[in-house]
Amino acid sequence: MGQFVLPDLGEGLEEAEIVTWHVTEGDHVVTDQPLLSVETDKAVVEIPSPSSGRIAHLFGNKGDIVKVGAPLVEFTEGTEPDTGTIVGELGREEHPPAAGISPQPATGQPRVFPAVRALARKLDVDLETVEATGPGGTITRADVERAAKSMPESGSTEPMRGMRRAMAQRMTAAHAQIVPATVTDEADIDDWPTGEDVTIRLVRAIAIACKAEPALNAWYNSTTGERRLIPRVDLGIAVDTEGGLIVPVLRNVAERNVSDLRAGLDRLRTDAIARSIPPEELRGATITLSNFGMIGGRFANLIIVPPQAAIIGAGRISPRAVAHRGQPAVRRMLPLSLTFDHRIVTGGEAARFLVALKSDLELMS
Repeated sequence: MGQFVLPDLGEGLEEAEIVTWHVTEGDHVVTDQPLLSVETDKAVVEIPSPSSGRIAHLFGNKGDIVKVGAPLVEFTEGTEPDTGTIVGELGREEHPPAAGISPQPATGQPRVFPAVRALARKLDVDLETVEATGPGGTITRADVERAAKSMPESGSTEPMRGMRRAMAQRMTAAHAQIVPATVTDEADIDDWPTGEDVTIRLVRAIAIACKAEPALNAWYNSTTGERRLIPRVDLGIAVDTEGGLIVPVLRNVAERNVSDLRAGLDRLRTDAIARSIPPEELRGATITLSNFGMIGGRFANLIIVPPQAAIIGAGRISPRAVAHRGQPAVRRMLPLSLTFDHRIVTGGEAARFLVALKSDLELMS
């Protein structure tokens, strides 16, 4: 019987969470028919069938984390893959797991009987924290009950899923790889016309600053030690959603007019909040904007996601007493934070970028 495995969904992802199955065992499916939806890289993605045939077995349940290359579906004999539409691989499992026992992952995680897994869910016990004492590294009922008794009386733990799991992985990678440094300043925007679009002005200013100092609009491959300066500005826009942070990409911002940028930004925000944004629109940012001031805060030490070299933060706009044309005045000020990867960006390059950014923002229109 042929097995269809979880395909590589890009961006170096190693796993995905099963959101829902669209088929059941015994169903006959056709090529490209949706088999299941998985959540990964901050988006929900449908996985289509690579071929026509009848489903013999489904691997995994809703909420399970599946590694790339792990089996998802087993087809009956005789399925004919359509080589033009396959997104995974069909292979054979040399040693199928014993009936009633979850297969032991290659990572050496313990085996768990379905009844024990159900008990762990009932007692709100995270199986990853349970010490296995059963034969062959199996987690027993006693193991789960012992773990439940040792849990604090108040509060509960929950495994990191979906977007929050992806965020944890990305932030861990960023902390391990990048040497961050931050410079800050404030832009005087008191002369802006009433109703000015703050986010679009920031987008335009970032494009101008990237042209003035290209070193910030770059990717760095730490493995090869190669820096790539990118002529086109593809701006990641951090969007705060109920499920976590999503960063869709607004493409080629330097060559688009204001109305086109606003329409594109509105579409990305709507899709991100609805969790329907295509995965390709979450990839390839050359630099990122976090307009966290819409919520609160003035300055921030932000996190750069590799392979990018910089991220800009816009703080809360507020009236402040400043010197204006040699006299004290109360002006509307926009706090700016620029965090850059000091391995490949010098302090001078970062400062020149910030000066260009501030200068464009301080224009009247």
